[in-house]
Amino acid sequence: MAKRILIIQGHPDGSTPHLCHALSEAYAQGARSAGHVVETIDVGQLDFPLLRSKSDWDKGTLPQSLMASQLAIKDAEHLVFFFPLWLGGMPALLKGFMEQVMRPAVGLFADGGSRPGRPLSGRSARIVITMGMPAILYRWYFRAHSLKALKRSILGFVGVAPVRDTLIGAVEAMDAGRRAQWMERMHDLGHRAA
Repeated sequence: MAKRILIIQGHPDGSTPHLCHALSEAYAQGARSAGHVVETIDVGQLDFPLLRSKSDWDKGTLPQSLMASQLAIKDAEHLVFFFPLWLGGMPALLKGFMEQVMRPAVGLFADGGSRPGRPLSGRSARIVITMGMPAILYRWYFRAHSLKALKRSILGFVGVAPVRDTLIGAVEAMDAGRRAQWMERMHDLGHRAA
């Protein structure tokens, strides 16, 4: 059965293609080949302010440049995040994007009040993170702390489940054969909307 898939390309450098862009394109091609409807948000191409106060968090208005993004998140059935690991976490621009579109003033609390809602219940997600270090080192030595924060404290908090992940390590040492294997894997995941 076809799904509405939203790819959130979280690489902050939108001026040139990176591995994250190639991976997300392979995923999108696989999804489209199976009849899924795919939309992409490229965070590196967006212009929006960062939140700077509790008042902005609680009562600020959503920037015009993010209104379509928030609607796309609400309309999607499956969310797929692609981003590089920077300083142990997601790039600041992606975090700023998430803070803007998921804060209380713009729908995090379902009733518009102070009780947390689960406005994104019924949606699933996949997080694909690229990194310079071996993925096993990030997962076991560093305990994948930033991945867990995104899964539990952001996506889980608003009801997204299940949230699966793919960690792609040692990207600077990746040869053409290994790159092709990852592209094939992303194509397959997209085809299955997984």
